[in-house]
Amino acid sequence: MEGFTNTVLLTLLVIVTIAIVRMRSLFGVIALSGVYSFLMASVLMVYDAVDVAMTEAAVGAGVSTVLLLAALHLTKAREYPQPRPAAIPLLVAVVVGVALIWATYDLPAFGIADAPIHKHVAPHYLQNAIQETLVGNVVSAVLADYRGFDTFGEVIVVFTAGIGVMLLLKGRRQGRDGREGDAR
Repeated sequence: MEGFTNTVLLTLLVIVTIAIVRMRSLFGVIALSGVYSFLMASVLMVYDAVDVAMTEAAVGAGVSTVLLLAALHLTKAREYPQPRPAAIPLLVAVVVGVALIWATYDLPAFGIADAPIHKHVAPHYLQNAIQETLVGNVVSAVLADYRGFDTFGEVIVVFTAGIGVMLLLKGRRQGRDGREGDAR
């Protein structure tokens, strides 16, 4: 059943991605980006990464959609003509894509417990997290105690980005002379 669910979700992700690429309306792209984020959150739920799924749903579908809608509100309605597509950027994209796919052949298979990443600190975290941190959940212990500074850094980055967006939006509403309107 999990294989069927993964196949359906992957198919929906591909369909939404193609629709985003082919969409001409910016509003439609923003709406489909929110759908894409919810589908990714569903994929993460299938893989039992509930904390990451909630973050993806909140940030990807919630905050990002609101910020993109605010940015869309600030843009002009006129669309500039697009230059003819060049072959060189397409060639570079294909070469980079092939190189990335080729580089993944050296990676261990997905889900293997003997992968090198699982032999470094993960055994220590799993065996000692509850005793060393006195937290009843291993995931919470790792995020809050062992990786506390990393988690704090992520919170600071998100907070700083939010402050930056608020300042940009405030600057757009209020000009340099204090009047309402375009800040340019």
